Amino acid sequence: MGFRFFLPFLLFAWLASPPLMAAKVKTAPGNDYSQRTEVQSWAATFGAKEGINPQFLLDTLKSAKTEPRIIELMDAPVKTPPLWFEYAPRFLNEGRISAGVDFWISNETLLARAQAFFGVPPEIIVAIIGVETYYGRNVGNFRVLDALTTLAFDYPRRADYFRGELEQFFLLMLDNGFAPTTPKGSFAGAMGISQFMPRSYRHYAVDFDGDGRVDLWQTPDAIGSVAFYLKEHRWQTGAPILTPVQLPPETAATLTSLLNNGLSDPQPWRQWRSLGVNPPDTHTTISDDTAISLLALDASTGPMYFLAHDNFRVIMRYNKSRLYAAAVTFLAKEIKARR
Repeated sequence: MGFRFFLPFLLFAWLASPPLMAAKVKTAPGNDYSQRTEVQSWAATFGAKEGINPQFLLDTLKSAKTEPRIIELMDAPVKTPPLWFEYAPRFLNEGRISAGVDFWISNETLLARAQAFFGVPPEIIVAIIGVETYYGRNVGNFRVLDALTTLAFDYPRRADYFRGELEQFFLLMLDNGFAPTTPKGSFAGAMGISQFMPRSYRHYAVDFDGDGRVDLWQTPDAIGSVAFYLKEHRWQTGAPILTPVQLPPETAATLTSLLNNGLSDPQPWRQWRSLGVNPPDTHTTISDDTAISLLALDASTGPMYFLAHDNFRVIMRYNKSRLYAAAVTFLAKEIKARR
C-alpha cells in the first residue's frame, strides 16, 4: 500500500541506564515537578504498569516548566463560548480558502491516494488541516512536555485526562526515541500539522510516505493520518455531512427545545419529518429509519438549521465542538468549489 501503520514498540533498553538519561535533562530552577508527592505517586504507578523506571520519569519531569498561560487559554473558551457568526469568519475567509486550494494542488497525489485507501474526500482532509494549523503554518510553540505536565498536575478540572495523555506522550517518546523536550505543539499538547494528541498519535498516525517513521510534522504522514483517523471512526464514503432544513415557525420553539447546546441527539428521520422538518431540496431522499441529529447555528440574522448526518459526528470525534465540525464542513465545501 506504500505505507505502514504506526506500531508501538517500547524501547525498554533505553531505560537500562537511568543516570545517563537523567544527565541529558536540565533542571528548571525553582520549578521541579519531580519533588511533588503527587507526581512521585503518579510516576510509581505508571512506571509499574508499563515497566518503566519511575526515576527516569521523574528525572525527565525535572525539565518541565509550569506554563500559567496554558491555564488561561484552557479556561478562556469556558468563559466566553462563541456564537457561530463570531466563530466562522476565522476559518471561512478568503485567505484560508485560497490557501486550501493551493495545499490541495501541491499535495494532489497524496490526497488522491488517501481517498483511494480510506475513502475520505480530499476537501475534508484539507479542511481539517486548514482549521487545525492553517495548512501547517501554525503548529504551536509550546513544548509538549510543559503543556501536558502543567495540565496534568496544575489543572484539576481535567487532570485525569491530561495525566493519561502525559503517559501516552512518554510511551510515544520511547516508541520513537526522540528527546522529551524537543516536540512543540498546541497549549493542550496536540502535535504536528494534523494536531494529534499523544494517544491519537500512537493509535492513528500512519507512515504514509514509507520512510520508516511516523512524523506528523511532515505533510504526507499528516494527510494519511487524518484520513485513517476518520476511517477508523466510521467515516461513510459518499454519505452526506450536513443538509440544510426549514423549520415551520409554529414548531420552531418545540424543535429548539430538543437541542443540547445546538445539537440534538440522533432521532429517526420519520420523527423530524412528523414535526414538519424538511430539506428545501425536494430531491433529497432519506430513509425513515435513518438516525439524524438536528443542528442549529447562530447567524447574525437568526438561527440556521441543518440535519447533521453520521459523518458530521465523525468530524466531531476529531474535535467535539459542533462549531468546529461545521467550520470544517463549510470550509471543505468552499475549497472544493474553488478547486
